[in-house]
Formats: sequence, structure tokens, C-alpha cells
Amino acid sequence: MDGIAKYIEHTILKPGVTPQEIAAACAEVGKYGFLGICVNSGQIALAADALRGSGAKIVSTCAFPLGAVPAAVKVYEACLAVEAGADEKDMVMNQSAAKSGDWQAVTEDIGALVKAAGVPVKVIIETALLTYDEKALACKAVIEGGAQCVKTCTGGIMGGAKENDVELLKSLAGGKIKIKASGGIRTRTQALRLLKAGADYIGTSAGPIFVMKHDG
Repeated sequence: MDGIAKYIEHTILKPGVTPQEIAAACAEVGKYGFLGICVNSGQIALAADALRGSGAKIVSTCAFPLGAVPAAVKVYEACLAVEAGADEKDMVMNQSAAKSGDWQAVTEDIGALVKAAGVPVKVIIETALLTYDEKALACKAVIEGGAQCVKTCTGGIMGGAKENDVELLKSLAGGKIKIKASGGIRTRTQALRLLKAGADYIGTSAGPIFVMKHDG
């Protein structure tokens, strides 16, 4: 099995996804030995049934893709997700609070979900929207909020995962949290470069292509 597979969280978050597509994606997780699958909250039960006993983790999004809901709503969604079988949560940071400079609200938002979920939490900060200083403050909020990982992008914003952002987040994290690169990762070479830059996980829907062939 190709070594890159163990870093990939196979992602299926597109609008209108069907149960058949979830089942097919879960089958790919087993076939290629991916770390797990990332789905929206509404598809957790389907993924849990398909992957039961496989050892693959089920990651579900929270407040995806904008993060623009009250903390209480994020907490409720996270609790429902864990009950349905989610092993981890990928929450979207409160971008409005971040861009307004209210980093206390960002930190408290993260902390509330971490406390309620009881499972590892990654925080999507949407690097393409942030300045250098905002990235630093976002990383600080992720750490102080008690999350286990900072994640680059949702994939819905232009820009996507960049090597320099991963390198920056790795430096800022200081080994306290992990890094997930996601958003627009379409080639094996791109994924390998992001791993070399310091990513611990790769979130992508193109994982099968990476392990079936090299793109150079």
C-alpha cells in the first residue's frame, strides 16, 4: 500500500451527495488504506455503518462551510455528530469574530465545542481569508481553545492549502497541535509538498488518484 495513504482523510463534502456516493467513498477508504473519511454531519450514520470494524476514523464537519452560527448551535451539532458515530470534528472558526478582531470570542467558541464534543477537534481557519497576523492569532486561539489541530481551508474559498501557510502554522503551533492541509489538493505532488512543509494530515477527495498513480 502506498505510504501517502495513511495521511489522507478522504473527503466527500460536495452538495447533493447521495448514500450511494458515501458508500463508494467508504469503500475507497478500505481499499486504499486511508486514515479515515470526512463527511458532513448528515452523513455520519451512513459512514459509520459502512466503516464499522474497519479501524478507519469518521471525521465530520461542524458549522461548515462558513462557521457563521452561534456557539450553541455548533455545540449541539457536535454532540449529535458524536452520538451518530463521529470520531473527530472539523469545525469552522467564527470568521466574523476573527475579522473583527474579537479573538476572545473565537477562543471561547472553540473551547465550548471542544468541551462539549469530547472527541478531537480540528479548527478550519480559512487561511486564504487571513492576514499573517490573523493567522498567528487564529493559531493561538486554536491552542488556547483546547483543540488538537488547525486546518487550513474548507475548500470553498479561492486559494486553498499553500505550502507557506502550512510552514507558518507548523512554526506557530510549536508542536502543541497538529496541522491538516485541505482545500484544492488535487495532485500527489502537491500533497507530498504539503506533507514536507509540515502537514500531519491531508484532506482531499482526490486521494484515490494519489495512490493509484504518480503525477510526477
